Amino acid sequence: MNRNNHILYVILALLVVLAVAFAGQIRRLQKQWHSSVRIIPGESKSRDEASQNELGQDAVSSGRAAVLVKFRPGISEDAISRIMARFNDQVQDEIETVPGLTVIDDRNNLEATAIAAQYQALPEVEYAEPNYEISLDWASRETGEVPASDLRFPEQWWLDNDGRNGGRPGADIHALEAWATSQGSDQIVVAVLDSGVEYTHSDLIGNIWTRPANIAPYQDRDLGTIDDVHGYNVLLNNGDPMDENGHGTNCAGIIGAVCGNSLGICGVNWKTQILPLKVLDAGGFGTVAGAIEAINYAIDRKRNGVNLRIVNVSWGLTQHAQALEDVIRKASEAGILFVAAGGNSNSNNDARPYYPASYRALNVISVAATDQTDGLASFSNYGLTSVQIAAPGKDILTTALGDEYEQHSGTSMAAPIVTGVAALTLSAHPNLSVAQLRSLLLQSVDRLPGLRGKVSTAGRINAAKAVGR
Repeated sequence: MNRNNHILYVILALLVVLAVAFAGQIRRLQKQWHSSVRIIPGESKSRDEASQNELGQDAVSSGRAAVLVKFRPGISEDAISRIMARFNDQVQDEIETVPGLTVIDDRNNLEATAIAAQYQALPEVEYAEPNYEISLDWASRETGEVPASDLRFPEQWWLDNDGRNGGRPGADIHALEAWATSQGSDQIVVAVLDSGVEYTHSDLIGNIWTRPANIAPYQDRDLGTIDDVHGYNVLLNNGDPMDENGHGTNCAGIIGAVCGNSLGICGVNWKTQILPLKVLDAGGFGTVAGAIEAINYAIDRKRNGVNLRIVNVSWGLTQHAQALEDVIRKASEAGILFVAAGGNSNSNNDARPYYPASYRALNVISVAATDQTDGLASFSNYGLTSVQIAAPGKDILTTALGDEYEQHSGTSMAAPIVTGVAALTLSAHPNLSVAQLRSLLLQSVDRLPGLRGKVSTAGRINAAKAVGR
């Protein structure tokens, strides 16, 4: 071989190596893209038309998780692969905790409802549904910022209501009495399934979960290995759940802002571990598939030794998503309680359900909101059979982005108060099962005239009763 030929072969070898590396990078970016976008229905057309349009061209994935399909028991992976090939689709993620549940990416950019209908017609399929959008349900966006160095506890009427600013003395969760029994425990892990958490916030950093050294990073067959140091970001499929919206940080502060540190506020728990699960983007939007992947992660962490006992869900959707219900029920088997916001449309959830709060799963608590006088808040949803309990949810001061504090109203704020009381209860009674914990919380209320006929317990949560029982 002469010198020129030798140089030519070296150059060709280098080009091959570069091509392989570039292809791997493209695959990695595609996986991140698949995890980050939400479904937007494409132009409606038949699969035959789409096939004609694709004739002679390589199929290119749209990157959109189009549908969630639950295949019947016994359907093999080969059979599923043949169905995928026939429809020109691909599996984006298989949900390990619900056998047969699959997140499917449509490569033809078709209408999600049409794709779901075609899968539903197959004998191999138990159910198929669009990957519905989930979103925050704000009652208000009050964004008055105050200095983070100020001690704001006197403004936290929901912890200790002395009647100022039109409030009614005692219309609170009786936190001071509860803290005489327990101030929380760093052995209890609470997941905030939301927009992430500003885990560097001065009033939160001491109570943020860090994966213990003896627990391996999260591994998923389809999504890969996630170095989940402080939780999981579904949108980018990585371990950095930093909040870009603020809502998850609001919820985290209510549950567990550090007390006694001379900073802004107190959470219901002085000590706890908050595990952020980021499923909502900067605008407050996400998808059912993203929520399912996060819950699947939570179940895996629980099974691998993380003492994750409660998930706070302060968002919702009006469509019934069977796949979401299925994975929440699987979380019940793992011993995880879900506390869900009841919604802010001043409507009856018995007539117009709001999910996941309206799922009749035995590990779900649906929460309405009360005001400073112990009345049902004007914006709060209700439901004698579908909403179980109420908690303060109006003018709630909590942690916010930028190491700051804000006031917010909504059942989104009421739910983390119940979540916080649940964690406080477990700090005093760590061996409670999920059923026992739910039952105890529903018994630990102050029954109020304004809640009769509105929530099943007719009561607002009382932390002192829950901890002391």
